[in-house]
Amino acid sequence: MKVKPMGKTSKWSNLQKRLRRDKWMYALLLPGVVLTVIFKYVPMYGAIIAFKDYNPILGIMESPWVGLAHFKEFIGSPNFGMLLGNTLKISVYGLLLGFFPPILLALGLNQILNKKIKQKLQLILYAPNFISVVIIVGMLFLFLSANGPINGLVAKFTGQPIMFMSNPAYFRTIYILSGIWQGMGWASILYTATLAGVSTDLYEAANIDGANILQKIWHIDLPALKPVMVINFILSAGNIMNVGYEKAYLMQTSMNIPTSEIISTYVYKVGLQSGDYAYSAAVGLFNMIINVILLLLVNNITKRLNEGEGL
Repeated sequence: MKVKPMGKTSKWSNLQKRLRRDKWMYALLLPGVVLTVIFKYVPMYGAIIAFKDYNPILGIMESPWVGLAHFKEFIGSPNFGMLLGNTLKISVYGLLLGFFPPILLALGLNQILNKKIKQKLQLILYAPNFISVVIIVGMLFLFLSANGPINGLVAKFTGQPIMFMSNPAYFRTIYILSGIWQGMGWASILYTATLAGVSTDLYEAANIDGANILQKIWHIDLPALKPVMVINFILSAGNIMNVGYEKAYLMQTSMNIPTSEIISTYVYKVGLQSGDYAYSAAVGLFNMIINVILLLLVNNITKRLNEGEGL
């Protein structure tokens, strides 16, 4: 007996059945979809100015089309290598150095059995995440200035202070370490929640077998954290080029520009300060394309190393 292939009418009827069956689920989903379309997809229309010689008086559609001229201008500019290199170095170093501290912190907190002490420690560690970036940078300038407390100690041993905030060699280190300090506690929440869901039977069985703390971490905690670690790593790698301009811009001085000038601060200066909207849009679009390529690349590499499991 031959089975007739499903026609368009059958597919449409099945779709109607699913819509009627799950109508309230789709109704709950609708506001999120509408907001995503309005605030995420509709603004993509403005990306057209990256391919035009945009004139605010003429408008987006009436401005003359220039194609890839702005992209060629950016790639051929003398600042291209510096901007791309600074952005990649800050992002890659920040990803590699900042990925493991939240995991180690979550593993350490998981070993604390006293709930009151654990909650107080978590409150202290989460607090820096809620401090404004402006205040964080202000604290950095205060503590690392020539007359600050840190240079006070340095001067006692070396006889002269170190210009931390104006020396280009220290910018990346200060930027990355301060970012790790600020976000480490908050980033550990997801790992802490994952460990809280691990069955206590596994720990009891490990105790019966005579496993020590390190063996429990290696054979119970890390396998439980592995899926979350993979997803976080892929998402972080996809945002490699998205270095927030606020902190880098606030930390910039006339002396550390060679290492502090990144693509996002360059877009801000060219677009909003100089008013070259089309060129800045092209630079921002180039940045986004690199992000998408890196996300797909890291996802494929992770699949190969993680038994086919990716994002």
